Amino acid sequence: MTTTTIRLVSGLALAGLLTACGEKPAPTVSYARDIAPIIEQNCLECHRPGGDGEVASGLRLDDYADLMKGTRFGPVVKPGDSLSSTLVILIEGRADPSLKMPHGDRQPLSPGQIQMIRQWIDQGAKNN
Repeated sequence: MTTTTIRLVSGLALAGLLTACGEKPAPTVSYARDIAPIIEQNCLECHRPGGDGEVASGLRLDDYADLMKGTRFGPVVKPGDSLSSTLVILIEGRADPSLKMPHGDRQPLSPGQIQMIRQWIDQGAKNN
């Protein structure tokens, strides 16, 4: 065997070992199973037809299509990019404190709920 062949075989073996020992991919987050219940519990009181949030911003969250439509100012979800999605910026409190969602005296989303939403967006924000 040549040195190049030995390096190639060793590299392939190492790559296989790292893949086998690596982290499992994150489970697929489902809009219907995982995200819609978070929205129903925390957001629909204001972001329903005629609700304060819908009147103020135009954002309705009563179904997937409305969520993806966004506000009259633009989309709130950038599929594949949770870091710059307005929805995540607002629920994480990275915007002006007066815009933090849920608004007012409502309980903030838990870190687990925020991570679930981030993961769903990073996985493409699919209607699944």
